[in-house]
Amino acid sequence: MQQYILRRLIQMAFVLFLFSMVVFTVLRLVPGDPVAAQLGLEAGQEAYDQLRQEMGLDKPIYVQYLAWLGEISRGDFGTSWRSHQTAISLIQRRFPATIWLTLAAIIIGLVISIPLGIVSGVRPRSALSHFATFFSLVGIALPSFWLGLMLLLTLAVSLRWLPPSGYISPLVDPLMGLKYLAMPSITLGIGLAAPLTRFIRSGMLDVMNADYIRTARAKGLIDRLVIFRHALKNAMLSVVTIFGVLLGSLLGGSIITESVFNWPGIGTLLLQAIQQRDYGIVQGVVLFISLIFMTVNLLVDLTYAYLDPRIRYQ
Repeated sequence: MQQYILRRLIQMAFVLFLFSMVVFTVLRLVPGDPVAAQLGLEAGQEAYDQLRQEMGLDKPIYVQYLAWLGEISRGDFGTSWRSHQTAISLIQRRFPATIWLTLAAIIIGLVISIPLGIVSGVRPRSALSHFATFFSLVGIALPSFWLGLMLLLTLAVSLRWLPPSGYISPLVDPLMGLKYLAMPSITLGIGLAAPLTRFIRSGMLDVMNADYIRTARAKGLIDRLVIFRHALKNAMLSVVTIFGVLLGSLLGGSIITESVFNWPGIGTLLLQAIQQRDYGIVQGVVLFISLIFMTVNLLVDLTYAYLDPRIRYQ
């Protein structure tokens, strides 16, 4: 197991290196001049050349990339060309909001998907099973921005039950924090619950027809014991994969949902940096998000060994 973890960490470092090259190169190829974005159209050539030199954009691209790699090796993911704040400081300021949103969305998603997926998988011809299938299809196809806007129009504008946008940490003011958290977490939670319900239902359908389940029932075990002790654990193997991908996406920040509700998380930080041509922040945030994805996927692979003892990593 230790050798496997070490090998995966080396692979992660190599993938991060390749990904950093792609991100750095693509940002230099996309339309838009970060110097002109800061100075405006009325700036003179002398001011333009001076700021370009200060940013280091007058150097060859490989020199810029090597300088950035040197900063990353020292734990510096980059610096904003507009506010002169480091990417790490901005991420530290925005990441707690993303963590709160992710945790709330996970709770909502699991509360909906686990019971719905289990019951619909155990009783595939029931009305609840048909509802679970309908919910999964609609939830996957439904655009998150549309759902967010409908919640805004209904709960914030029409009924005025919840504030339309903003953020307050639940640690500072629990009641107001939960009110601000409600609509964006419901939006992401439904988007999380839909695919999870589908995978849990599919996994339960496969497991409930297995020989060992029929043997357990033949021995006289009650259905509740068969389902939760024997069937559910094995049915969760396929669910762990999709959950890991969805969790990495949530932790990376859902740009659309955060933008709809003006949520000050990682997603809006990345969007603002892209709009402002702030390459230093874009590079740092994208690299941070990719690191989250790879870490979550590593944890998912290690979870397989717990869920299925037959899986061993050599």
